Amino acid sequence: MFTPPVRTVHTVLKPNNRSLTFDEDRFIRYSERMLEDYPHLDRSRWHRSVMSKLRQPSVHASDITQACIMTALELVTREQPDWKFVAARSLLTKLYKEAALNRSYKAYADKPYGDFLKLIRSLVTTGVYREELLLCYTPEQIRELGATIAPQCDELFDYIGLLTLRERYLAADFEGRTMELPQERYMVIAMYLMHKEPEERRVQLAKEAYWAMSNLYMTAATPTMANAGKKVAGQLSSCFIDTVDDSLEGIFDSNTAVARLSKMGGGIGVYLGKIRARGSDIRGHKNSSSGVIPWIRQLNNTAVSVDQLGTRKGAIAVYLDVFHKDILSFLDLKLNNGDERMRAHDIFHGISIPDLFMEAVEQREDWHLFCPHEVKKVMGWTDDNGRPVGLEDFFDEKLGEGTFRERYAEAVANPRLSRITLPAIDIMKRVLKSQLETGTPYMFYKDCANRSNPNQAHGVIYSSNLCTEIMQNQSPTVVEQEELVVRDGQTRIVITKVPGDFVVCNLNSIHLARAVRADVLERLIPIQVRMLDNVIDINNIEVLQAQYTNHRYRAIGLGTFGLHHLLALEGIAWESEAAVTYNDHLYEKIHYLAIQSSMALAREKGAYPLFQGSQWESGRYFEQRDYTTANRPGLYVSTEQWRKLADAVKEYGLRNAWLMAVAPNGSTSIIAGSTASVDPVYELLSYEEKTTYKIANPAPDLSEKTMWYYKTAFHIDQHWSIQMAGARQRHLDQGQSFNLYVRPDIRAVEFLALHLHAWKAGLKSTYYVRSQALTVEECEACSS
Repeated sequence: MFTPPVRTVHTVLKPNNRSLTFDEDRFIRYSERMLEDYPHLDRSRWHRSVMSKLRQPSVHASDITQACIMTALELVTREQPDWKFVAARSLLTKLYKEAALNRSYKAYADKPYGDFLKLIRSLVTTGVYREELLLCYTPEQIRELGATIAPQCDELFDYIGLLTLRERYLAADFEGRTMELPQERYMVIAMYLMHKEPEERRVQLAKEAYWAMSNLYMTAATPTMANAGKKVAGQLSSCFIDTVDDSLEGIFDSNTAVARLSKMGGGIGVYLGKIRARGSDIRGHKNSSSGVIPWIRQLNNTAVSVDQLGTRKGAIAVYLDVFHKDILSFLDLKLNNGDERMRAHDIFHGISIPDLFMEAVEQREDWHLFCPHEVKKVMGWTDDNGRPVGLEDFFDEKLGEGTFRERYAEAVANPRLSRITLPAIDIMKRVLKSQLETGTPYMFYKDCANRSNPNQAHGVIYSSNLCTEIMQNQSPTVVEQEELVVRDGQTRIVITKVPGDFVVCNLNSIHLARAVRADVLERLIPIQVRMLDNVIDINNIEVLQAQYTNHRYRAIGLGTFGLHHLLALEGIAWESEAAVTYNDHLYEKIHYLAIQSSMALAREKGAYPLFQGSQWESGRYFEQRDYTTANRPGLYVSTEQWRKLADAVKEYGLRNAWLMAVAPNGSTSIIAGSTASVDPVYELLSYEEKTTYKIANPAPDLSEKTMWYYKTAFHIDQHWSIQMAGARQRHLDQGQSFNLYVRPDIRAVEFLALHLHAWKAGLKSTYYVRSQALTVEECEACSS
């Protein structure tokens, strides 16, 4: 117990127009409750600072709470990071009081939550929640689920995590008043994601999903977190990738599809490699095409004008092949100098790179740029169905040999094919310059992505998404015909399209530092995979080709975050062989459990429609990674276990065509109080800027012990990060949002060496190049 100083405040003004005499004993009890789990913190100092902020004779009750919060935040340091939890507890009391007032119930310290059934009924009636919550669960079941809610789990949040949850995700009424509390948000998500499950298992599965989220063993992606169970909200999927057909109809249809998805909160990737280059012919008219840049500028305008549910501008990434004739102007898209008519500052861009280009860079050879339209017309290549194909449709099936380099050599040797020829290193210099100035372009290593594609029998991967972790089959949607049709005396314009593979991915992520150390992966991953699979059946995507692709492949992206947090707790240095080996074994186990979970779902519900012909079915997927072909040292999974799983997959199928993708997890890792994705910690004590103040955000579980293992991003040798990423990549059937952290004064030869290392290590992509002199925007949609 501590002795408070002489107070100056005498009267407390309550929200219901009552005024009370300031009760010093009550405030001391409140202080003790806020600090009871942190005996090492200086209570007297905190109390004195709070009271110094309350010098008026009368204050509002909310002013006292705010003074408690601000004082705790001011006391956060590297040496005493736990003040962030004290601030969170003060914010919690504020949230509890607001919800109780808005929902007309009495909140007590030991029972801060109200009637869950009453909340559901009220918000369904007012149109905030979806009717399915009442239609698919009986009142008794909702009461049972409400009794499962664990208010003590709210104490897992630190201040910035709780604040983020409150500001972005908790349901409010149409007047903006807080109605939902954190654990109710998790329970509503769980109920909604499980509402189509068989009635006899529905409640238990909802409880299991709630267990996973409430203990912060995992996080759902931002679209799911924000929208699940809510009526007036966006869709639940995170990522989309479109492939644009080389036609006026295809270009404008794609722009419309992008706009419709962007308004619902989706992050968009657009592959433009099939569009003819600047100066190409149109219907035989020479030098008529304006190339890809004008269409990118249109997408840029779409990103700005079609915002995401009124909260932020759309987020769109465009990709182009490094052998496309427009690649040089494409690389200059985001630079701050030059012709503004050739710039698109609100768009993100990435380049699709074959192995042959990286070889040409390394060996200082020439590189040739072609127009995809002209390649198709002159070369006359066709696929098995007789359709014209271009260079973009091929990849090297083996490292150092394959179809792409053969076709590229044929194109180079054809004198009728126009081209631009320049040293490959000159293109790479443009890439490096843009990355240091803008953080982009992203690098997508196409051959590696396609070689390890388990569904390569059904298509080609041309590019990635906004955050470079999604890698699935793509193809353009083509307008077949447009005609006037008279039906029942009514004239209609009917447009017929052949749907392409319009990529959709659904994300959530494992909190490594909590789940691994709690030893719950075997229980956690099956419910995560089920949650993701259910999103596919629940979600209603406005763009029909995306809906069609979603059900054909049923792709999901199980990811992770908190890697540096976990390594620090385990006492493993980032720059070490131990970290590389730990990555290898850990991600192999996660991959094994993900495949096992999807196989179990296929046994229960059926395999994805295109399972036949896949490398999952043939077993090639497992052989390619040496899972079943050799006895390897492994911390978690033996070769015999892999062989049994491969046999089970062959017998029962797989529910999901792709399973794993490591997203950036920017905002949701903040909620969970951990480090983002597979990134090293940025600073031991970073700050989140608010309108009038800054919030100190220490590295998670920062202590005298972990501090030694929290070497910060710009001080880490990036080659160690690449080695770890290479070890992980073998166990990711898709990709990972992998950032490079460089200093502004990095030498060009060192910068180039990082890219060559990433390519040789088998990475399928690299995301931002982050420089201390550069601020880049995070993708909200892919946060999971």
